[in-house]
Amino acid sequence: MSSKKELRIGMVGYGFMGRTHSNGYRRVGNFFPELEYQPVLKAICGRNLERTQAFADQWGYESVETDWRKLIARDDIDAIDICTPNNMHADIAIAAAEAGKMVLCEKPLARTVAEAQPMVDAIEKAGVPNTVYFNYRRLPSVTLAKQLIDAGKLGKIFHYRANFLQDWTISPELPQGGEGLWRLDNDAAGSGVTGDLLAHCIDTAMWLNGGIKDVSAMTETFIKERVHTGTGEVQKVTIDDACMFHCHFDNGSLGLFESTRYARGHKALYTFEINGEHASIKWNLHDLSRLEYFDHRDESRERGWRSIHVTDGDHPYMDKWWVPGLSIGYEHSFVHQIADFLKALQEGKPCSPTFREAQETQKVCEAVLDSAKTKSWKDTGVNW
Repeated sequence: MSSKKELRIGMVGYGFMGRTHSNGYRRVGNFFPELEYQPVLKAICGRNLERTQAFADQWGYESVETDWRKLIARDDIDAIDICTPNNMHADIAIAAAEAGKMVLCEKPLARTVAEAQPMVDAIEKAGVPNTVYFNYRRLPSVTLAKQLIDAGKLGKIFHYRANFLQDWTISPELPQGGEGLWRLDNDAAGSGVTGDLLAHCIDTAMWLNGGIKDVSAMTETFIKERVHTGTGEVQKVTIDDACMFHCHFDNGSLGLFESTRYARGHKALYTFEINGEHASIKWNLHDLSRLEYFDHRDESRERGWRSIHVTDGDHPYMDKWWVPGLSIGYEHSFVHQIADFLKALQEGKPCSPTFREAQETQKVCEAVLDSAKTKSWKDTGVNW
């Protein structure tokens, strides 16, 4: 530890994402001992002092704050990690960058492209290291898919399809807004499944298959009114409960995407499939250590889908963990993202996805919502 450079973390937000990020910081040094930087959990910030202190005690933060501005002003903080509702991302990120702090931000980057732009400008003007937590890239099986595509194994890509299905908002008795249900409040979230779930699918898709050029979408809000937890009044629901869109990629391939919170029986089913001239791959979050692969170049009598169990030491990230055959899980994607951020910091390189790259995903999300509203094709303006 004495030879390590400390990276003093100030985190804003103690919810679900606060837990996943904190776990990543605590575990990264144990499994990536070669890294020069060692995260130090210096301070956690939340509006409720009692809950913030309880979180600090559970995860080992040295101190607490209830005002993120005071957190940013502290001289003993090197990096600000943003785990708040989406409507707070911009103010915190811009202030942190202007204070010279590194910034790590949960996805989506912002609620709109217009809100994201000054965040990107502030980060790049300050020249501070930054990244956005699109963590599914860092699952070994998804990274292996990237390696196979980049190696030309699939050949020319024709189709990319993905979905992200949940079922937790089906009950009309579920309220909207407030601390626990801010994702159902458009003012806090910016959108529904598009920004929350499809943003993951879009980021992964463009990382694997290149930029999305244009989109044609439809959305639906199945329950039109809900009680708002903040006011106790019945209010109109303005988020999208479900979204489907198809698109053209810059490489000429076609894309098909679907997301909903109304797919009974699915808690977090995220899948993608990619079809190329030589081979196809498909992946399922419910079996996240496996990548399905079909290669038409195999001998005809042996040709068929094969299941690659991504646990060997020559698979991405897996040399850091156990022995072949033993799987890792969802939480490890955050350990990997933090490890990649620390390695990039050590080498003086950007850690993808940067704020600017995350803004490109934001452009697609906004084009999707605009397309659904106008019932027309929309160009994304993505520069990937």
